[in-house]
Formats: sequence, C-alpha cells, structure tokens
Amino acid sequence: MDLTTKYLGLDIKNPLVPSASPLTRSIAMARELEDNGAAAVIMWSLFEEAVTAESESMVRFLHHQDTGFGEAEGGFLPAWSDFDNGLDLYLENVRRLKESLAIPVIASLNGVTPSGWISAAKDLQQAGADALELNVYYIAGDIGQTGPQVEDRYLSLLRELRGQVALPINMKLSPAFSSLGNTIKQMAAAGANGVALFNRFYQPDISIEGLRLQPSLQPSTSADALLAMRWIAILYGRIDGLSLGATGGVHTPEDAIKLLLAGADVVHLCSSLLSRGPGHLSHILSGITEWMEEQGFESLDDFRGRVSALAVPNPAEFERANYVNVLDSFSFSAGVMV
Repeated sequence: MDLTTKYLGLDIKNPLVPSASPLTRSIAMARELEDNGAAAVIMWSLFEEAVTAESESMVRFLHHQDTGFGEAEGGFLPAWSDFDNGLDLYLENVRRLKESLAIPVIASLNGVTPSGWISAAKDLQQAGADALELNVYYIAGDIGQTGPQVEDRYLSLLRELRGQVALPINMKLSPAFSSLGNTIKQMAAAGANGVALFNRFYQPDISIEGLRLQPSLQPSTSADALLAMRWIAILYGRIDGLSLGATGGVHTPEDAIKLLLAGADVVHLCSSLLSRGPGHLSHILSGITEWMEEQGFESLDDFRGRVSALAVPNPAEFERANYVNVLDSFSFSAGVMV
C-alpha cells in the first residue's frame, strides 16, 4: 500500500500527524509516536502570553534593581543572560527532536499579536523546524469589532510573518468565520501553505456552588470530526497548493478514512493519543490499510476526495440540502429516524 502524501510541501510517509500536545515534550514519547507510525509531529504550543509574562517578570526582578552599594557594580542579582527563558528551552527541544527523529518536526506558535511571533518564528527557523503551525486562538469578544476586522487580524499577522520566514506556514483555524472559504482563500494568497480545520476553543464552565467561572476540558469525540469533514469536502480541489489538515475528533480508523475521502491531505490526532497512548497510531494505520485492501485501493490518491463536493452527485448535500433531508427523515410518531 502506498500511504505517502504531501503536507505543507513536505513528502511524508502516511497521513497521520499527531497535533500539538504534551506528548512531544518528551523525546522518548516523540520516538514512540514515530515508531508507531507518526509521519510528522507538531510540537506542543509556545504561548505568546507565557513568554511575554516571563520576560516582564525578568525585567522587574533583574533590571529594576534598587539594592546595592557603591562597590557592587550592577547590584547583587545575576544578569538576564544567566537564565534560560521559555523560548530558549523550546528552541533547544526543536534541536533535540530534529536530532532524534527522522520525520518532520513542526513548531507550534499560539498567540494573537505580530510582535509576539515574528522574532520567535525566526528563531524557530534557525533552530531547524521543518514548518510552523500558527494557532491564532482569538475570541472576538468585542461587539464593536466587525467580521472583516477579525479576518484582517489573521491576514495581517500571516503577511508579516510570511515576509520574515521561508518555512511552510500552517494556519490552525476555528470555524467562527462568516465566510470561511473566502477567508481561507485569502490566507492562501497571503502565503499560507496549509490550514488545519478546526481548532477547538475550550469553553469555560460555571460553578453554581461557587458562583464563579471554572476551567473545563472536554476531550473530543468522533462526532466533532464531522464539521471538519464537511468543510474539507467543500474546499477540496478549489485552492491550488493548499494542504488540508483535519483536526479534532479522530479516534478510529473510520474517522480518518472519512476525512481522507472528503479530501484531507493529513489527519491530526490528539485526544485519542492522550487517552490511549502512541500505540493507537498503529491501530488507526492498520485500519486504514485493511479498508484499502477491502476496497481495492492501492494508494491514498486512489480515494482521496472521492466524496468531496467536486465528486458527489449532489454537492448541495454538504450545505443546506442534507439539513432538510435529515429533518424530513425524522418520524415524530415513532420517535426514531427512518
């Protein structure tokens, strides 16, 4: 079976790419991912807020020194350069992963401002990362902000970064755009090499006992992959040179196969690997090859996009028609789908 595919311009051995998670913090765990079939790895995210807060803390404690005496040059505290910050440690892990793995290593930047990313992206390129994933985790909570202004935030960041680094850039997006297809088309024109659909915005919960917000983390389910499946099927074959990655909800071989049939170049895995371990990659990979044998397919190209909007008899089923059909198929008298 030929499972090779192209992702962000990189030739990789199969379509399974673990997404950003704590698994890549350990070199040993990253090797396990590779041994079990990972075709590339996306490192855990480097958060802009964390780097900024650390820098501000260092400035406060090291640069604003009011203690000392005449014979102590520069005060009692050590110099800034004596410490490794979060970015330094992340860059070192990029180098270590590149030395330890034979598969591509993709760095992940999570932030919202150009100033927080441009210098970091240059450093990551210098450290040897094969590509960059930009996770623009932005909630448009300002009700005075327009849709075009939100889109321009993404596009301006991408254009500025594209002008600074030569690495392939993957945009990890949420579905919260009024015209998602057009936004992605603009991103491709601005220099994006791929998109990952979709980022899951973790929702805060409310404690009814404490009357306050509380963090909430709900692992994905297979049903979460259906939204990405729909949009990948709509986008497949319509934007030249743009890699389509599906993220969120890939737990079984069937989940991965559906996304490939819709037109995905790669499928990303996170929750399923965190709960079941790196060995789950082998299970999904075996399931894909077994299905291909049953169907008589010899390569991914034989079936990728076979159920995309360009290939199905009624493309409207990916839009409104299927919604109407599902509602019509419900029998209120029996209370079951028929």
